[in-house]
Amino acid sequence: MAKEPYFKNPWWMVLASVLGLMVNTGVIGVFLFGVFIKPVTADLGITRGQLSYGLPIGITLSLFTTPLFGKAIDRFGIKRVHLPFIAAYAAMTAALSLMPSSLPIIIMMYTAHNLTGAGQSPVPYSKTLAGWFDKDRGLALGIAIAGVGLGVILIPQYAGYMIAHYGWRQAYVGIGIAIMVLAFFPVWLFMRDPPSSRAGQRAAGAEGPVMLDGVTWSEAVLGRGIGVPWRFWSMTIAFFLVVVAINGTLGTIVPLLTDRGVPMKVALDALSASGAALFGGRILSGFLLDRIHGPYVASSFFVCSLVGIALLAGGGAGAMPFAATVLCGLCIGAEVDLMAFFVSRYYGLKAFGAIYGSMFAFFSIGNSFGIFLMSVAFDRWHSYVPMLYLFDAALAVACLLIIGLGPYRFVSRVGQRAVPAQ
Repeated sequence: MAKEPYFKNPWWMVLASVLGLMVNTGVIGVFLFGVFIKPVTADLGITRGQLSYGLPIGITLSLFTTPLFGKAIDRFGIKRVHLPFIAAYAAMTAALSLMPSSLPIIIMMYTAHNLTGAGQSPVPYSKTLAGWFDKDRGLALGIAIAGVGLGVILIPQYAGYMIAHYGWRQAYVGIGIAIMVLAFFPVWLFMRDPPSSRAGQRAAGAEGPVMLDGVTWSEAVLGRGIGVPWRFWSMTIAFFLVVVAINGTLGTIVPLLTDRGVPMKVALDALSASGAALFGGRILSGFLLDRIHGPYVASSFFVCSLVGIALLAGGGAGAMPFAATVLCGLCIGAEVDLMAFFVSRYYGLKAFGAIYGSMFAFFSIGNSFGIFLMSVAFDRWHSYVPMLYLFDAALAVACLLIIGLGPYRFVSRVGQRAVPAQ
């Protein structure tokens, strides 16, 4: 018989997720990149585009590691897989403090850093919460992803303080320590495998074959047994385009604004404003997901970011940058909790980790690819504006893809009967 956990209420796991996602791969690898880009390139004597070369390489390799990570937590459980990955990501973040001026070594270090990032992606947090929550699943995921908002508010300010007082190398060490404090220890203390998972049922002493609702990875991704897998690829492409546009914009918002003569403190405050919008927006979106059809919720938030990016492309001073980053911030993380919610409702929990991990792998490529595109655009045109217009076009396409997903296959057990998906 398994030992009764001290923290029984599953909302403790939401708290652990909030803390852990404050230092997730998006906050560390995307939003902090814009804070570090100027001091690092000035010190090492390289261009912004060159510094970003390692990002898409490492993220592309994660296309293979993230689905395997998701499959591993499906099979072996959360803590056995998650905790070692968190420790490795913290160590690799601190190791960035050792970057030399050699471009090949910089690329290799960023590649290794991104490869360990699967453990600090939202995949393990979302899998745990999707398994523990049914009726309030959208709200639980929304509150958890709001941790990204807290991270965007606080972590860049922390990094900016460290850079100003101790230098960028010591700042990377400080970020590595923050990952251990905010992610490793809360996961170790609070997280438990859900009863709907294989590991959770084994821990509870269940005998015989484990029966879980949902479809397999091959059915969802390859379409075996359920027809052409258009829905998986529609979601994947839509979320990829969204993360390229939004993270590409906000990941370079600090250099974008300071290039226009905005003081660094004001630029950091604008980035923090996007985090505040994320925090409120994620809770609102989670609340709405439990009450309104998800694709309608998603497309509404995507349109907010489309307007925000258009405002940034048009320039403007005063309160305009804050209004633009707030509109973009409403959608930061929406892709993450929406992806998790959609996977659970369209495909069930049977292979949640593997399916979500596969979708998130493509999403992760876009996580840094947007920054890469913005950096290359700046090197070529000495302006971010042309890429901002392309980002708005990508958001329009994403809205069209997401709005046509159709009815859920697996609705809440306390909700209405599921409508078979086409």
